[in-house]
Amino acid sequence: MFMKYAHHFHAYQPGDIVYVNDGDGSGPIEYEERKSPVAVRIGDEEVRGENWTRAMLYSYERISEVLSRLKGVSVDIEPFTFFMLLRYQKKALEETVELFESIDAVPTVPFHPIMPHLDEFEQKILARVSFDFYAPLIGDKPVIGYWLPEAVITGKTAQLIESLTEKKLVFLLDERQLLYDFPQAKYSCNRYGNSFVFGREWSLSDAFAFNTLDVSGLVNETLSRRDEYKEKLGVPYLIFTASDLESLLGNPAQLDRFVAWMDALGRSRVERISAPSFVWRKLSSEFRRLEGECSFEMPVKDYSSWSDYFDLSLDGKTSDSRWLGYRRVDGRVFAREVDGRKISQLWKVAFTRLFGELNRTVRLGVLTGLKELNAGPEEFLVRYARIFFRDYYGYFGIETSLDYVLEPAGGDRNALKLGRIYYLMLLANHSCPRFWENLDTRVAFSNVSVMAKALIELMKYFEGSELWSLFLGAYLKLLNFENLYHLWKLSAMPSMEGWETSEKAWHEALKPEVPTSGYNVVTRAALYVGKRDLRGDLRGIIEGYNLEWAVADTGHIAGEKHGLWENPQYCEHGR
Repeated sequence: MFMKYAHHFHAYQPGDIVYVNDGDGSGPIEYEERKSPVAVRIGDEEVRGENWTRAMLYSYERISEVLSRLKGVSVDIEPFTFFMLLRYQKKALEETVELFESIDAVPTVPFHPIMPHLDEFEQKILARVSFDFYAPLIGDKPVIGYWLPEAVITGKTAQLIESLTEKKLVFLLDERQLLYDFPQAKYSCNRYGNSFVFGREWSLSDAFAFNTLDVSGLVNETLSRRDEYKEKLGVPYLIFTASDLESLLGNPAQLDRFVAWMDALGRSRVERISAPSFVWRKLSSEFRRLEGECSFEMPVKDYSSWSDYFDLSLDGKTSDSRWLGYRRVDGRVFAREVDGRKISQLWKVAFTRLFGELNRTVRLGVLTGLKELNAGPEEFLVRYARIFFRDYYGYFGIETSLDYVLEPAGGDRNALKLGRIYYLMLLANHSCPRFWENLDTRVAFSNVSVMAKALIELMKYFEGSELWSLFLGAYLKLLNFENLYHLWKLSAMPSMEGWETSEKAWHEALKPEVPTSGYNVVTRAALYVGKRDLRGDLRGIIEGYNLEWAVADTGHIAGEKHGLWENPQYCEHGR
């Protein structure tokens, strides 16, 4: 049989940061984590963690051991997840590095932001760091995969990324993002700009991730994709699936189920090979090509993704509406149901706009400060990754000295503080708060807490400067998130059912889900940082608030409720 098969796992944990400790920028950040114990079951084992992130990281050791026995699998691990593995579970990291000797490592950008939602400057910094970070894992491979967070892509973002490497890239996407011009392009090596692209079989991927088919069903569905035309010609073709690494933990039997699926495909004479390896074997002529194959241009829908709300689609393709809160095609705000309650996604509109503004504010401050130091901003900020992820780079013996990092800043140590602030801003752009339907989550709290820290550090750095009031105003917008409804006239936005942009819908979406606070999670997180960091005259900013409500407790995430939580009512932060 000429059918080939590949599966990609996307590994990402956003962390359970509730507060970033003070620092001068000369070393990796130290932070306080959420204390909300939880366990997950893998087979007959129970993996426990101090919080959800820890439980997931501890499970990687078991996952790596299993994946090391398989072929045709590629994995991307978001750099901050690597950072946490090294800090909390070094053995799992060592086994993961060994794993990449037998399976393909796929670069991805740090901190898991929606790349096309960021300004081009941030996209370029993140893309450059992704290649620097993954250099010891991809070696001299001429063709590598590339994973964009949530697979959200535009032609402009793809062109920027591919311009920063000499390697050929294979963007790993979803078939609902691709615009097939002719049938034979399916399962083939297709070009996208100067790169290549594969779209996962989404229904088959979801059948595994959400446990809707047993092993025999998964095997039959895979084999049903047999391409008789290519089989007759003797042309290899690839069936590609992908899922989150967490899909291996959806139930106690899930890991064994995946292995059984792969083994059964092997017995059916289906060779397992990663998507990047498939493309390389086509380019090198090891695999026979259709006439023009690897030259076929595959159009991709801009701002499409692999995990959008597909029921909102009007064209059979995905979009990024899940992270915007409105349907991109017509601008209409919609609602989603959580635990039997419809929640307007209008909060995502405000959250997206606010963080876009805050990103630009932080960048302005950092670039202004670097200019005053006569530093080369782009090169310095790329090199600062060697400090932020210092232990990771040091593990591979890569240069991490302050002399190296500060070379573009003329050795001025004041630049270190600015580098730290910039990376805190990047860390605050995890996509996951806007993935979930309810605002009051541990991941939203983390984003806001880290961004608040960056803004307060800018206030202190620029004390006495004309820019100081700009950073104060930015922090106040976090503190007064609820008031953005009127400030930005969000009621004027169109909606799907007519009620989603009402003031009542806005307040319902912001309502706290914990009994320990009367504040929405954005205000709560900004206050949680402010009550510890604001001193002197700045203390007056928060004097009118009830600081007893400035707690790190949040609501639970719907997709994590299968965990065995010590506190199933809400995601606490135990003191």
